[in-house]
Amino acid sequence: MTPAVSRGTSPFLRVPPFPGHRGTPLTQVGGSDVDAKAVMAAICAARVGGTFWGAQPDVADDVILLAPDTEDQLRAMLALLGRGQAGAALAPAMRLPSQCQRLPADCDPWHLASAAREIWAGADQEIALIARLNGTPLRLFGGGRFAGCDGAPEAALADAVARWRYTSPFTGEDWSPLDAIAQLFDWRRLIDANRRIDAVYGVARWKRVTLDTMLWNGSSPVRHARRFRPASGIGQHHVAWKSRTSPKLLARLAERGVRLSELEDGFIRSVGLGANCVPPLSAILDLTGIYFDPGQQSDLEIILQTDNFDEKLCRRAAALKSRLVDANISKYGQLRSEVKRAVNGRYTVLVAGQVEDDRSILTGGSGATNLELLTRARACEPRAHIIYKPHPDVVAGHRKGHVETAAALRFADEIQRDASITALIDAVDGVHVITSLAGFEALLRGKAVTTHGVPFYAGLGLTKDLGDVPSRRTRRLSLDELVAGSLLIYPRYIDPVTRLPCPAELLVERMVRGEANILTPLITLRQWQGRLRSLLRALTERP
Repeated sequence: MTPAVSRGTSPFLRVPPFPGHRGTPLTQVGGSDVDAKAVMAAICAARVGGTFWGAQPDVADDVILLAPDTEDQLRAMLALLGRGQAGAALAPAMRLPSQCQRLPADCDPWHLASAAREIWAGADQEIALIARLNGTPLRLFGGGRFAGCDGAPEAALADAVARWRYTSPFTGEDWSPLDAIAQLFDWRRLIDANRRIDAVYGVARWKRVTLDTMLWNGSSPVRHARRFRPASGIGQHHVAWKSRTSPKLLARLAERGVRLSELEDGFIRSVGLGANCVPPLSAILDLTGIYFDPGQQSDLEIILQTDNFDEKLCRRAAALKSRLVDANISKYGQLRSEVKRAVNGRYTVLVAGQVEDDRSILTGGSGATNLELLTRARACEPRAHIIYKPHPDVVAGHRKGHVETAAALRFADEIQRDASITALIDAVDGVHVITSLAGFEALLRGKAVTTHGVPFYAGLGLTKDLGDVPSRRTRRLSLDELVAGSLLIYPRYIDPVTRLPCPAELLVERMVRGEANILTPLITLRQWQGRLRSLLRALTERP
């Protein structure tokens, strides 16, 4: 008797094979105490267990699904299959009659259980248990670990879960089965969202080491493309990092009516600058618009205007906010420096410069320059002590937005190029921005924020807004609700140690512990290039 497909030795709950992941297994040899009813309810709600990340092939709703443990079982199933009755088989290495659809080895069993009219399965097949949990008619063949699930499935499920000890794949600490199910549910939601992606444009190779994990659809590698290709059948969305995609390609996609979703850095990005080719540890995939363009709605705006931020989520947001502030975490990691407050007793204002050709400026800032921002800030705060902080990418010599020292000092009292943004925010009373994330970080630290453009956090009752905020932003939010929407719900994160998608809190802790640093020869080269450009520019400004 030759085995076909059996998963009898695999844990029922296990980590999806994310590309490049280095996490520890979810399960260890041992056992766990299990509340059978709670575990069953959680698994059914999350639809996890087995290869839940697998492909979701089209299956006719009148099909009988065959999932044998052995070749002999498959022959018995085929003999029982009525003439003309359509079948689909999870038996990739075996010969099948023409009436049977061959399915990939690793499919999402929950998808198959929902699609099939009936399932015939060997008693060692995970889909047997999932069929019972899903309420799909089941016929069992042979003996195995799920032999008893054609009665009450609770006992079989409890046994499958209780025979293992559960540990965090991020840290190795002990978990309960419910902890494991909750994490698998988070991964399920991420993978299911990625199933709609057909092709990705404009992502540099150095970014793919982390982004490909955050964009993985569970069954095939991310399809990076340099030109338009007809849909592969994978999904419905084409995704672009628009600022790095050629205008010609964007125009062609628009001509073809291609639905284009946007990919961008997250708000807690990395330790080090993207301009230095440091891969992102968080990303945003926006299916509606993009957060920095107020000319259209975005997923973030919809979240902030419509989501129900319950008490549990707000407590989590408050804890994350406190951790970011206490640890001096900014977009580019943990920044430490000392800045003395102005000793003259004047109201002190930070003006945060930006990259002038950045799309956030061109859309939400109406193309304003850093010198214009300085001019406006001085007009608003004529008696204030103004500190000007150029954008790090500009200081690094990689991006547009430099203001000559003499011109900046016409409106600012001092220029701080090297001090960390968090230290500067702590040292001032208020912050002026066009659309900069520095305004959001200032809100986290309890500072007064004036916006001269339309960042995502404008128009919510938390800032003084001088830009043209869209009238559709009618909701007023607490700071914790803003943090929940913008840091917990909207972005996706990856653990730099295990290369697994992770919660925001874990990434922050990796940054605090110095475990999020990534260094490659390309990063070193870009750092030296930036230093050389900055040095040459400083020499040209000398009188």
